[in-house]
Amino acid sequence: MRSIFYSILVFAIGSLQAADKLKVLIVDGQNNHKWDITTPVLKNALESSGAFTVDVSTTPPKGAPKEAWHAWKPVFSDYQVVMSNYNGEPWPQNVRDVFTKYVADGGGFVSIHAANNSFPDWKEYNDMIGVGGWGGRNEKSGPWLYVKDGKLFRDTTAGNGGAHGAQHEFVVEIQNPDHPITRGLPKRWLHAKDELYSKLRGPAENVDILSSSVSDLTAVNEPNNMVLGYQKGRVFHTTLGHADYSMLDRGFYTILQRGTEWAATGNVERTAAVPADFPTEAAVSVVKLEGYPKQEAPKPKKP
Repeated sequence: MRSIFYSILVFAIGSLQAADKLKVLIVDGQNNHKWDITTPVLKNALESSGAFTVDVSTTPPKGAPKEAWHAWKPVFSDYQVVMSNYNGEPWPQNVRDVFTKYVADGGGFVSIHAANNSFPDWKEYNDMIGVGGWGGRNEKSGPWLYVKDGKLFRDTTAGNGGAHGAQHEFVVEIQNPDHPITRGLPKRWLHAKDELYSKLRGPAENVDILSSSVSDLTAVNEPNNMVLGYQKGRVFHTTLGHADYSMLDRGFYTILQRGTEWAATGNVERTAAVPADFPTEAAVSVVKLEGYPKQEAPKPKKP
């Protein structure tokens, strides 16, 4: 009898702990980056914190018949946060409408790296992410957003949106140390080899730049972590995370965990601790994940 009672008690405690975790849905399936390799890293980054449970919804592949897209109907409302690791064909209109309503009604959204390349013609999506790159974006899409003299600058001159140089390590500098996502983090830390997105354009409204890095192309502070409000919803947008070796940066893990919690709740409590192995300005810190990285970082070109 005692063993039965103990089993029931353990099951009940486990169920309560699982129910207490924040539920996240990652959307992938198309990307000009290796989503099948990076989605497991994103999942590990969240679940290893103990604060989240993660499901994945994979879209039909590029060129799939309409029937496959009609069958893809993720239930966003089952989750506190939707995370996009997607850059590909437009979602069906009914899915776009449901997603827009989900965020507008208070759902959390996290945009990862090339997800900001997606959907240049979807107005509500561009309002959510603030700025994006490529996909035909230019001055008509909105201003080029960057940090100048410690202030947000909106450059309305003509030009295409989206650029980056060769992958390299670069320093991330906190611009808003008082936000829950960045509170307590070092002012400057070295990020693992990645693409440094530059010249991003968009509506650029309701944007709070959390951190930036000086671009090798533009020589200005380009935003790489930002938050936005979309009606009742909260959006965390990071331009970092080109490959698995980029995401395995401890700084990326930490700010992704914090940004996802903030998108879900508006605060950072469960993931607030700063890891002892957080990177410094002089040294990258890499998370050890079995079997990773699967991708090989490009070697510097000889001068």
